[in-house]
Amino acid sequence: MFKSILSLIQAILFLVSSFAVPDSNFKFWVDRAAYDLTATAEVSFDAMTVEEMQVTQAEKDACREWYEENVLCEDNPAYNFKYGIKSFRNNEDEWTFDIGEEVAVRGGKSTIITLTHKDNGLVATVEAVIYEESASCEWTVFITNTAEEKAPVISKFYAADCKLPTGRNAEVYYSKGSEPAPDDFELLKADVPMTGLRFNANGGRTESCLPYFNLNGSDCGVVLAVGWSGQWLTKISQGIGDVKVKVCQESLRGYLDPGETVRSPLVSLTFYNSDNALKGFNCFRNFTKDCIYPEGTKQITTSGVGVEFPESTIDSLVANINSIPDWFADAVDYYWVDAGWYPIKTNWGDSVGNWYVNPEKFDRGFKEVSDAANAKGIGWLLWHEPERCCVGTEVYNECIKHEGWLIEQEADRNMVNLGNEECLEYITGIMQRSIDENGVDYLRIDSIPAPLVFWEKGDEMWSDGRKGFVENHYITNLYKMCDTLKENNPGLMIDNCCSGGKRLDIEMSKRGIPLWRSDYNCMDENGNSPADILEATQAQTYGISFWLPYNGTCAYIEGEYADRSNILSCSQRLGYQDIRPHMNGNYYPLTYGGTDTGKFLAMQFDEDANEGMALIYKRENVAEDNYTLKLNGLDPEKTYVLYDYDNPEETFEMTGKELMEKGKELTISETPKAVIIVYKAK
Repeated sequence: MFKSILSLIQAILFLVSSFAVPDSNFKFWVDRAAYDLTATAEVSFDAMTVEEMQVTQAEKDACREWYEENVLCEDNPAYNFKYGIKSFRNNEDEWTFDIGEEVAVRGGKSTIITLTHKDNGLVATVEAVIYEESASCEWTVFITNTAEEKAPVISKFYAADCKLPTGRNAEVYYSKGSEPAPDDFELLKADVPMTGLRFNANGGRTESCLPYFNLNGSDCGVVLAVGWSGQWLTKISQGIGDVKVKVCQESLRGYLDPGETVRSPLVSLTFYNSDNALKGFNCFRNFTKDCIYPEGTKQITTSGVGVEFPESTIDSLVANINSIPDWFADAVDYYWVDAGWYPIKTNWGDSVGNWYVNPEKFDRGFKEVSDAANAKGIGWLLWHEPERCCVGTEVYNECIKHEGWLIEQEADRNMVNLGNEECLEYITGIMQRSIDENGVDYLRIDSIPAPLVFWEKGDEMWSDGRKGFVENHYITNLYKMCDTLKENNPGLMIDNCCSGGKRLDIEMSKRGIPLWRSDYNCMDENGNSPADILEATQAQTYGISFWLPYNGTCAYIEGEYADRSNILSCSQRLGYQDIRPHMNGNYYPLTYGGTDTGKFLAMQFDEDANEGMALIYKRENVAEDNYTLKLNGLDPEKTYVLYDYDNPEETFEMTGKELMEKGKELTISETPKAVIIVYKAK
């Protein structure tokens, strides 16, 4: 009864949230309050052996069966939409189906499904992929008007409107987004009520929560990922023996002009048979590494170049790079140049839109510098914010010449309308020019303003009463811009930055990784970091690692404890290159303390139960000197050699069974202290 009351109150809060101003503090507060009613951050997982963690044939078969019955099908498919007053699902006899042949793609098999309306010229195309070895599948729906007149109004366009076979009593694991705050990416767990849970973006960004959901019920588990870098909406409710899921762009309603296309979010499902949700997390991590991230994605180490210093010149930068020792060059993958390298008025933020090097400081451009870095085996990473332009800049001055190219708000907050095809071509060309002129190897794409208010204003100006169309075309073309740049520049990598981690969805994972996951790690105008930055960095690594194997940030504090708090898959600090590759493997949370300085925080990264490491953070107010290390995901029959990273000569041996059940008691007398235990199977 009590849970039912809480669920009802939660539903009311979700309703209030749906009417709140996007990207407002009130909406953010309401969303978080709704989650707090039924969710808990006190989450723990039982130990699993390495064999139990493997994807089984039964899981692959379950994925294939669901995929064929719900995606490669003509009856009651997983997606749905309304055209005019009619529902596609209730009028399937008005459509012809053409299910194409499966074609091999990276990690899987792709199928194009074409649905053609018999009378009105609407054509729906479903791009579907099954990744059988990963027990995963995905699909996206596109609707095109092929007629010569306006098509019926498209609404209630659900990428997913389906049931998942989790069974009864399902729980959902999900994570907070990036506010930014010290508890960014904190994992939460909640029962899935029949009244339902509602999750969405805030202002078009992943602030309130991330678009990833691990559903675990009495029969099986399914990890749901939503690919939409805008205002997505996901509804999850408990059914009788299943979980009902709805996924869509939150607001999309309007007719289609002749030749016009709109698309749905991408929906991805990963199936697993275990009552331990930790298996689902690791199956999803491995799926994204094997099939989603761009080919060539890897752990990297970056180092900044101080172009912001007045005394820096092209000659001094080249001389600096030429003088670096080989050991440093071998350790660094990319030099990172952030905002402020272009002509500025008073600061980096009020001059965005001039994507050429400041001629007063760097008269010959960056190509000489990037060539010098490349000669040392180091790439060149350069910050851009192509979606915003300030008054008086090159991009602004061009955009105001063309109707539909610019959504203006104020002097330094004007959004370039990527949804306009000509504007997209122009901005893509501007980015290509910068890549060519500056020798860019890693394109850092940032996006500062919350975009939803701009998209809604664009609808008012150009969409003839239609809702969500500017957003839909904008997001579609954002992906197109990234894909075009990568296609035209083989080997180009993209840093997915959006005010930190505010665009962390699976579609952007197909194009890049976040090297700066949260703006909480930014220093203030006086160069000071938040007082709890180390605990926050540790906790954020703990939380985001459930979903994203590759991510980065930096806490700008010196010392061993700080250095070890900055051990990340993608780091801005040298050191620990010998153990950081373990972060590519499976992830096991060991004990959670959030940012509480009186509690240990520990996590484990493992490579196929053969080798790995445990990071154990004894915070400044932890009273105990003893910590019992219990590892996870090992082979019970194998013997493991372990050692403290600070004392590699002093090893000890234990079986996997002993390490998972009994554990090893460690004495950690120093406070604060970050202990690294490294292990390898004999």
